[in-house]
Amino acid sequence: MSETIELDIGFSPCPNDTFIFDALVNRRIDATPYLFHSRIADVEELNGKAFSGGWQVTKLSFYAYLLLGERYLLLDSGAALGYGCGPLLVAGTSFKSLEGARIAVPGRYTTAYLLLQLWMGGAGQAKVEFARFDEILPGIAAGRFDAGLIIHEGRFVYQRYNCSSLIDLGEWWEQETGLPIPLGCIAIRRDMASHQEAVAALIRDSVLHARKHPAVGQDFIKEHAQELDDKVSAEHIALYVNDFTLSLGSAGNDAISVLKERAERWKLL
Repeated sequence: MSETIELDIGFSPCPNDTFIFDALVNRRIDATPYLFHSRIADVEELNGKAFSGGWQVTKLSFYAYLLLGERYLLLDSGAALGYGCGPLLVAGTSFKSLEGARIAVPGRYTTAYLLLQLWMGGAGQAKVEFARFDEILPGIAAGRFDAGLIIHEGRFVYQRYNCSSLIDLGEWWEQETGLPIPLGCIAIRRDMASHQEAVAALIRDSVLHARKHPAVGQDFIKEHAQELDDKVSAEHIALYVNDFTLSLGSAGNDAISVLKERAERWKLL
């Protein structure tokens, strides 16, 4: 009988992540010899923790992953990467100009912030304020921010806060590169490198199980969702869980390489 290997796995409470990992962490699939313990936190919290050691397996923004290449290895499955799913820069009805505007950004290490900097040419003129992703739209509505960079389910609900889109950074990226936008990934600490392929395969199995049995994980998804609306959660999952989640493939890997190249060009890594 093989010895059980216990691993902490960090991921966000967003519907795409809970959909992906439900079968794995709630033991709906056979993960022998592994036993995974879920550590659920906002993606920027996961990013920050990874700089000081972090969980053995964790969700990371691709920006954080590019900064942490000496500490973490990329897994081929579990990523949030695709077309038509990039962050939006939105503003309220009183917005006039980006010049001097207070722009709320969902974290220093988020790919959204990296994209904003690339779009603005290094973002030297941007006056950013970091905030949790779920505080940005209420902050714009309350007048604390002039504009905000929204990710996750905010993409589906920003109109409720009387906001309009200034730029779809995913669309901009696609026009610039012709590639999908790499947003978030799953990575494993380098001290666990011998488990890289096995863990990636189990995450892939977890996604396939969720796709085959979509109703099974609904309670787990609802328990952690910021937006409890079933329609919003379903749209979120449909957008962010796709074939790239099963495997990055050549297009996914090319997108990561181009993101790294452009970030290095602007000295953002």
